Amino acid sequence: MAARAALALSLRRFSPPTPAAKMIPRRGLAGGGDHHGTPKVNIWEDPLSPSKWKEEHFVLASLSGWGLLGYGGYKLFSGKKEKKEEVVAAASAH
Repeated sequence: MAARAALALSLRRFSPPTPAAKMIPRRGLAGGGDHHGTPKVNIWEDPLSPSKWKEEHFVLASLSGWGLLGYGGYKLFSGKKEKKEEVVAAASAH
């Protein structure tokens, strides 16, 4: 008898949802087609309009630009370092 009561209790817990719960809208993947605003394009299709680029393309272009700026600044301010060993060897040969 206790087993039947436990079975009935477990069946009530996993019973199908009520009719009102079935009416809750569930979108799933249905929202993929309703875009808002201008359609986004690939960076190579319109390279002069960053506002139209896809977000991931804009991020890649921005990170590349910052990387080039940082590397250029490093090369500019690090200067050329002459090797003293070659200069000394050339002077002693004369």
